[in-house]
Amino acid sequence: MKAYQRKLDIRNGCVDLSHGSGGRAMAQLISGLFHEAFGNEWLARGNDQSAFDVGAGRMVMTTDGYVVSPLFFPGGNIGSLAVHGTVNDIAMAGARPLYLSASFIIEEGFRFTDLKMIAESMGEAARTAGVHIVTGDTKVVERGKADGLFISTAGVGVVPHGLDLSAENARVGDRVLISGTLGDHGVAIMSKRQNLAFETEIVSDSAALNDLVAKMVEAGGRGIRLMRDPTRGGLAATLNEIARQSDLGFHLREEAIPVKPGVAAACELLGLDPLHVANEGKLVAIVAPENAAAVLAAMRAHPLGRDAADIGEAVADDHHFVQMATSFGGGRIVDWLSGEQLPRIC
Repeated sequence: MKAYQRKLDIRNGCVDLSHGSGGRAMAQLISGLFHEAFGNEWLARGNDQSAFDVGAGRMVMTTDGYVVSPLFFPGGNIGSLAVHGTVNDIAMAGARPLYLSASFIIEEGFRFTDLKMIAESMGEAARTAGVHIVTGDTKVVERGKADGLFISTAGVGVVPHGLDLSAENARVGDRVLISGTLGDHGVAIMSKRQNLAFETEIVSDSAALNDLVAKMVEAGGRGIRLMRDPTRGGLAATLNEIARQSDLGFHLREEAIPVKPGVAAACELLGLDPLHVANEGKLVAIVAPENAAAVLAAMRAHPLGRDAADIGEAVADDHHFVQMATSFGGGRIVDWLSGEQLPRIC
């Protein structure tokens, strides 16, 4: 057996600078940990790139970086989050995600046990989403230079011909659909970071949405104007962004917006607005009114959309305001988040 094929001491070992040096230790880390977690025919070739076939349609590509703190949180970790976030960015175009790349910046002293758990969760998340991690890179930096681990990803997918989801497609009267409860991810991160204990554990909603999107497209076709995942800045930032891009405004109904009681209570305690809190497994869809009922039914029939709701409509508004009728009978402007509510959420 070649030296670089020897087993890593996962239980007791840590990453050191030699694991990023390009030598035997680096080959041992890649083959003994990452290849085992992600294993597929493309990685097995050992090239610095991967060649792959794609089906008919237009290519979609995205890239992202993940610096979430803490690395492990209720409902996931930085590894599964990196896969879910990249898959979802592709899926919001109505595309079928196909392949991912992953780059790791690892701090000297990072435990192999934690790295193995993160890599395995990435592999499992990719398999569940039906995508492959086909190429990657590993760098090691000195202790104190990377806060443990940072992950960068890129992803490609294919969107069928004839499907063009974009904010400029939105029209007055279109319905605003949300796939489920808001704020789960942001509150889960904050509770872990601040060691807050709630009566019911709040778990991140981190999930890959590509299968849900496929069902929605099947039900609504070209009636779906656009989709977005309301991550940093939450629903408020997403709808304000869409309003400016579409030259419209939105009217929402607070009583229709789903928020779990535990999340609502935590937000009230912490002085947060659930509409500003990040999500990692939810989507917003702007849908033509004649297609909204069918799309909403398809969402509710899917495990990741069982709490889906119609929460408002697009309106003519030269100011591009997002307004909301409150549960108390009044109204308010739903503005962009001011400042940084919760850094390093993803």
